[in-house]
Amino acid sequence: MKFAVIYYSKTGHTREMGEVIARGLEKKGGQVRLFSIEEPLDVDYINACDGVLFGTPVYLASTCWQMKKWFDTESASVNLAGKLGGVYSTAHFAQGGGDVAILTLIGHLLVKGMLVYSGGAALGKPFIHLGPVALDAVEGHYESCKADFEVYGERFAQKALELFGN
Repeated sequence: MKFAVIYYSKTGHTREMGEVIARGLEKKGGQVRLFSIEEPLDVDYINACDGVLFGTPVYLASTCWQMKKWFDTESASVNLAGKLGGVYSTAHFAQGGGDVAILTLIGHLLVKGMLVYSGGAALGKPFIHLGPVALDAVEGHYESCKADFEVYGERFAQKALELFGN
């Protein structure tokens, strides 16, 4: 199974959490590549993927404008329809808008025809209702939540395998 993680990261936190998700995808046998929207994407690779995850930092309690612009103007060259999609975010505070950022991107994924996967509260702890959020201004959270991001990657790969595997 092939996966892509597409993100914007100003400080490196969103990229780092994408790398943690990639570890989880790889644990389930997935091939993963990460792409910053600030660099050219390998559209052929992404088009061949079974699942694509999107990462955004939170700015002003929502998705960063760079990701919004990417979806609005540059995503047309990528075929996302029918692929499994997921979203994660990085924020400073729990009340900072991580959930709003995720929901905003989920709307974009739905418009693109993706099958959206949240992480599954029904699977037990860790409960990942919409997608994982890492908080860097909450003491210890940024490091301790990496385990949840890895589990999210594992669950995402497992769901892709159930949907698209042989």
